[in-house]
Amino acid sequence: MDIKKIDETISVAGQINAADVKAVAAAGFRSILCNRPDGEGILQPDYSGVEEAAKTAGLEFLYQPVSSSGIQDHDVEDFQKCCDALPKPVLAYCRTGTRCTVLWSLSQADKREIPEILSMASAAGYDMSMLVNRLSARA
Repeated sequence: MDIKKIDETISVAGQINAADVKAVAAAGFRSILCNRPDGEGILQPDYSGVEEAAKTAGLEFLYQPVSSSGIQDHDVEDFQKCCDALPKPVLAYCRTGTRCTVLWSLSQADKREIPEILSMASAAGYDMSMLVNRLSARA
């Protein structure tokens, strides 16, 4: 499990499984947000197993599946609502962490300057330069 911190409130990761949740809790996270739809990959664990492990570990859990084929504005708005509702810090996961970072980046367009968003994503290991036009449109 490779957790990448974006800021004090949110980090992202690629696919996690139920066995990873104890380490997530031990790392100080209070919530998990799953952005990967079930059945996207052959060996992918269902979100329900991760959710059960999260609840057992005392963590909040939300499932907000988002297709990797095209993130819509309503996906970004739903992501922000989930993040607002969850206790911080939040670990958001998908297949590689990129989808979560795209969602986070777009959700920040009206809160931060574009260079800051790009820099924060880059520091976490994600190049979001392809979002500049969408970020500008959302700002």
